[in-house]
Formats: sequence, C-alpha cells, structure tokens
Amino acid sequence: MKGLLTLKDLETSKIVELIEYAIKLKNGHYVRYPDKKVATLFFENSTRTHYSFQCALMNLGVNVISCDVGRSSVQKGETLYDTVKTFEALGVDGVVIRSSVDEYFKELENINIPIFNGGDGKTNHPTQSLLDLMTIYEEYGHFDGLKCCIIGDIAHSRVAHTNIEIMERLGMKVYISGPAEFNDNCAPFLSIDEALEEMDVIMLLRVQFERLEEGMTLTNEEYHEKYGLTLERVAKMKNNAIIMHPAPVNRGVEIADDVVECEKSRIFKQMTNGVYIRMAVISEAMDGKL
Repeated sequence: MKGLLTLKDLETSKIVELIEYAIKLKNGHYVRYPDKKVATLFFENSTRTHYSFQCALMNLGVNVISCDVGRSSVQKGETLYDTVKTFEALGVDGVVIRSSVDEYFKELENINIPIFNGGDGKTNHPTQSLLDLMTIYEEYGHFDGLKCCIIGDIAHSRVAHTNIEIMERLGMKVYISGPAEFNDNCAPFLSIDEALEEMDVIMLLRVQFERLEEGMTLTNEEYHEKYGLTLERVAKMKNNAIIMHPAPVNRGVEIADDVVECEKSRIFKQMTNGVYIRMAVISEAMDGKL
C-alpha cells in the first residue's frame, strides 16, 4: 500500500522535502498527470480537506471521481475494503479517504494503489499537519527551537495528535492548554497566559461537539471567556508570533470574530497552503516516490 497514511512512516528529511516541494509548486512549478484518476471517499463531512484535495488534483490535471458515499453500496453494507478494491479494479490510480474510524487503513493492506489519508478518527491527519508545518516554515525558515502551544479540544483532535508527534521530531517544543476535560496529557500543560507570552505559534482547536457524547461542561460563553483568543489576549503575544487554526472555526468560542483575520492570523494562509502540500503529496505518489 502506497500514498500517505501517517507521518510516523516518514523520516523528518522527507517531510522537509515535501514542504520544500510544495513551496516550489506554490511559486509556479508546473507538473501534470492528465492520464491519472483519483477517487475521493469522505465518510465524514468536510469542506477544507475535501475540496483542497480536489483543487490539488485538478491543478495537477488529475481526473477526479468524487464518490457520493451516501448513494454508494456502502449503504447496502459494502465494506471499506470492498469499496476501495472496487475503485482499484475500475482502474483508479489513487484514493483519498476520510473516516471516523481510527487507523481505518489497517484493513486496506492488500490495496495496491496509493491511499491518501484525509483524516482518521482521533488519530491521524497527515496532510493537515504538513500544511501547518509548511505555514510555520514559510514564517520562520526552520523548526528547531520554536515553541507552539495547541489550545482547546486536544482529546478529540487528530490534528493535535499528529502535530505534536511530528513537531517534537522536528525539534519544536510543543505544549497544550485549555479546559481540563480536554487534556489527555499528550504534552506539557501551560496556562493560557503563559502560552500567550512565550509561544512562537498559538494553534487553536475548535471544540468537536460532534464527538462529545454528553456535550461540554462549559457554555460557549464561558469557554470564550476562559480560553478564547481575543484581541486583548493577542496583544500579549510575542511580536513575531502567529495564530493558527485547522478550521472550521467556532467564532466566538475558541476565537473572537475580529481575531480570525487579524495581522497575526495565518488561518486562511493555511488553507491556501493545503492545496500545495496536497499537490506535493499526490505528485510524489504518482511518481512512485511516496
């Protein structure tokens, strides 16, 4: 099985190589694969990841097959393996998959075409992490010694878990902050005031209400008051520090409306970079290098 399932499979040198290739593509490098076909299978709702992958594929001249899971044989009980094996039999050259199941790809070991993980459960989101790293790399030109605090719903976040592992491997110092109910002790904890004053990167996470069986103990207003990033809190950040968020954004909960596009925010730049990092990943796979 080829493609990109988890960043744990990649050496840090390969990760930097992918980022630099994405920057090259962003700066106008041209590569096309008009004879290739890739299917997208999203078993969870998505805007940025789904359509970012589609834009990346279209930019590369790849033919896109967007599978309507709700109208597919999945609704008749077809397994994920049989669905993907069907696309392989139809001659598709790769599949993008998002699933609510942790490490769903373990049941796809006999698939012979590249699989691009668009997010699995609470475990991995490799291309999101790569676009985050690309955004940081463009800002600072390096990773070693940078400090990042991820604030919010850590426990349910595949973004947080993927980022913490790879950021630490790249030499960054990673911390977490937010409500105790979302702390799974995957990194050292800081208060939000400590984080604002010391970090180079403040990365916010939305509260994943869809994964909370009993809801959040705080109201949205209480969360915003205690942990939300407001302009007053932004003023306490280091001069060259940046704000990031994987989105979608719960405005008025983890971030104030007037902070989303403030001078320090790189939220929409992350989305732009998502297209180019996914182009890089797909291109490497089409060339047999990933």
